[in-house]
Amino acid sequence: MSKITAIRDTSHFKQVASGATYTICDFYATWCGPCKAIAPHFQKLAETESRPGKVQFVKVDVDACQDVARQYGVSAMPTFLVLKNGSVVDTIKGANPSALTAAVRKAVNDAGPKPGAAFQSKGYTLGSASQPARPVGDGAFAGLQRSLTGTSGIGDALVRFFALYLVTLFSFDAYRAAEQSPFSVRSRR
Repeated sequence: MSKITAIRDTSHFKQVASGATYTICDFYATWCGPCKAIAPHFQKLAETESRPGKVQFVKVDVDACQDVARQYGVSAMPTFLVLKNGSVVDTIKGANPSALTAAVRKAVNDAGPKPGAAFQSKGYTLGSASQPARPVGDGAFAGLQRSLTGTSGIGDALVRFFALYLVTLFSFDAYRAAEQSPFSVRSRR
């Protein structure tokens, strides 16, 4: 299923352009080699970046819709226009995939997050005063397990303290050795 709307005439263009905040337009010609070369890239962007009511993609054949091309001053093929509420906010002339991708991503970012993107954290279970909330999938003793294995808590702090002590004890420049040590708190990510 294609996420690109083929424009038939001026009234169709106006109707389609009013259906979303951003309309990404590909002004092309069937005889244009660079237009054919960048068409798969435009198709891929349309499939991955379309957002109903926010970002849509259209193709305008300049030979079939000369009035639309003339209205936007299109003189080279391909020309990509980014329209925001009907006004041109970005223009890319020629088959430049990186510039096209950058313009589309800018529009998508401005249009807002992808539907459902607000709920992409790992989540937490509900807790109470006697049993606090914890990450989903963690067992009741996950915190104790992390402390004993050295990934957080008092066990981790003790291991780091003694390791740094030993590293700095046997070095000429203790401060530099402590900073470069894998046990340094600053190098922990």
